[in-house]
Amino acid sequence: MSPLIWKVYRDGEMVASLRYAEEAAAVVALGGAAVIKVNGRIVWREGREAQPAGESYDYVAALCHARRQRQTVVR
Repeated sequence: MSPLIWKVYRDGEMVASLRYAEEAAAVVALGGAAVIKVNGRIVWREGREAQPAGESYDYVAALCHARRQRQTVVR
């Protein structure tokens, strides 16, 4: 099983596959409108969250981990 579980998508195309949620947040912050998926579920949607990913990678990672554990999907 690959450790690269955090997938970043922009315009429906995967642009990064990463080991850590903080790294995924950094990629999202660089490019704007993007989503982070884990196990096929969206756990972060830039522009629909309380703050942008660039504000705090740790905040994004914590929220993504919590959503992953709860199996929450962001719509």
